[in-house]
Amino acid sequence: MYKMPKIVLGVAPTKRGFLSMEEAKRQKDKFMSVIRSIDSDVVEIVDVDDLCENGILTSSFTDPTKTTQDIQNVIDKFVKARVDALFIPHCDFGEEQCSTAVAAALKVPTLLWGARDEKPNTFESRGRDTQCGMFACSKVLRRYNVPFSYIWNCETESEDFKNGFDSFIRVVNVVKTVRSLRIAKFGARPQPFMSCMDNVGELATRYGITTVPISPNSVAKLADDLTAEGSEEFKAYVADFTSRFETEMPKEKVERSAAITMAVEKLMERNNCSVGAMECWTATPIFGVPVCPTMGEMADRGYPLSCETDVNGAVTMAILRAVTLNRQAEFLADLTIRHPENDNAELLWHCGPFPYSLKNEQSTARLVNGQESFYLQDGDLTVCRFDEVDGKHYLFCGEGKTTTGPETTGTYLWLEVDNWKRWEEKLIFGPYIHHVGGTYGSYKKELREAARYLGMIFDDADVQGTASL
Repeated sequence: MYKMPKIVLGVAPTKRGFLSMEEAKRQKDKFMSVIRSIDSDVVEIVDVDDLCENGILTSSFTDPTKTTQDIQNVIDKFVKARVDALFIPHCDFGEEQCSTAVAAALKVPTLLWGARDEKPNTFESRGRDTQCGMFACSKVLRRYNVPFSYIWNCETESEDFKNGFDSFIRVVNVVKTVRSLRIAKFGARPQPFMSCMDNVGELATRYGITTVPISPNSVAKLADDLTAEGSEEFKAYVADFTSRFETEMPKEKVERSAAITMAVEKLMERNNCSVGAMECWTATPIFGVPVCPTMGEMADRGYPLSCETDVNGAVTMAILRAVTLNRQAEFLADLTIRHPENDNAELLWHCGPFPYSLKNEQSTARLVNGQESFYLQDGDLTVCRFDEVDGKHYLFCGEGKTTTGPETTGTYLWLEVDNWKRWEEKLIFGPYIHHVGGTYGSYKKELREAARYLGMIFDDADVQGTASL
């Protein structure tokens, strides 16, 4: 089972040197308490409590040398901790020179935010002027070409802040995942599927994505060995797999399917790959059974596999897994037919590679001729596709929901959107193919922000593109 690495977040609160330290500390204690409770299972926070007074980075107008040293100490600590992202919360107006120096040195996704001021200044006292300072800081960050995210000026205890912080963590996980991705490429694409051609050299150059070739024959050989060994692990998995599916397949074929799944997982672990692109129906003679169930099972084990050796589809699935913080499985579907009665609905289908964890409770899971058969659960969906043409990389994304529709074979769901005609035009004229990824939940804003950090062209399904005739 794949275990997601922690997201290491450097937090450098900032304040204006001449404003109240007591008030700044009050603000800092409030927001630190909140963020430590958000996604704590996946986030490791690195603070500056040991480097700066009250853990707040500021500048000294009387001792600029100290300011320079404090900034460098913070940078050094965050570099040593190998932070994946930076959070610069403003306790008051803040110090743009400190904030920008740290962010420019780290070159990681950066979040800017400050708590909403409770009241304006009075003749008796000076307030925090937090929003004012963030306008100043954002200008300097832009000046130094530091890409950053922003949560609008809101109260610390608000849902806006909590949701915004959670969204940023998801964005960071997508960026981190893509920039460290290793894809297991099992075999070659089907000969007639020119649409599944890929440019793995460009992926390596642009994003640092490594593609690891693994022969389907090595999968088959390891599956042979696992079956011959008959370990307790193998027997337990066969029993679990059999208990979840109704089938008339011979026992040895069911065991073969389970052995292929275990072999694929072991080979991905050996090669440090978290996602794969699988030669499927053309490799059935090598595997001895259809590999569809393996792809569904692997998604539930945290190692999503795309069909038909679709490398860009594998990147798509990795992006979707990352935006959910690895908390749920995703699927890669064919766009197949329009709903016979609903003009804004489309059948998302494939011959049997969807994860069992997403099965609708009302659907019976079957293995038919070695392929899964069931329909997916109801809910809101995020659909996306990473693809490229002419050296430009695109991320198509839209949101919809499941709807009812006719039964069919394989694994499937009916997707309803606000305007399928617009979606179809975008998918036809964009550099996409018939494969799209899906996950449950609404994550378009996070994927839009991640695309900005990664330099991808975000292709919003809600925006009209080239129109059909």
